[in-house]
Amino acid sequence: MTTLTQTAPTARPAFSPKLLAGGFVAGMVMGMWQMVLEAILPNGGGFWSPLVYIAATIFRGFQTVTAPVPFDLLGVIAGLMGHMMNSIIFGLIFAGFIAPRTRTLMGKVIAGIVYGVIIYAVMWLAVVPIFDPVMLRLNAPVFFLGHMMFGAALGLVSHWMAEKA
Repeated sequence: MTTLTQTAPTARPAFSPKLLAGGFVAGMVMGMWQMVLEAILPNGGGFWSPLVYIAATIFRGFQTVTAPVPFDLLGVIAGLMGHMMNSIIFGLIFAGFIAPRTRTLMGKVIAGIVYGVIIYAVMWLAVVPIFDPVMLRLNAPVFFLGHMMFGAALGLVSHWMAEKA
């Protein structure tokens, strides 16, 4: 008679404030990348455009803003809150379900990059056109690379936090 052996599933980390670090740092990396490139590229929307465009999800009047997007306190605050909230949520998902399945730094970084590309594809192709079409004015290759950078930073910080545990 044969016996089946079961391996225990990889344990997910218990919630800790350290788990927020990955999404926070990765969100800042991506956000600054996008803002700086939108400011310096010839056809960019301006430094404030990513944040104001994110705010346009709830403040529909921002859907009609034209480039270069001027500073708007409400738009910047709401956009920053929305971006960082999503970054932290996606970071927690990564920390809870993906990072524990990889052991090495390179494994976590590669997994993070793939994760960032998947987030980009879903956002750019499905979510943004329906809920926030003004975001399609952002530079798509810069947005794509920003999501890859988000994932790389997420994997890197996730690895650092696991080592400190």
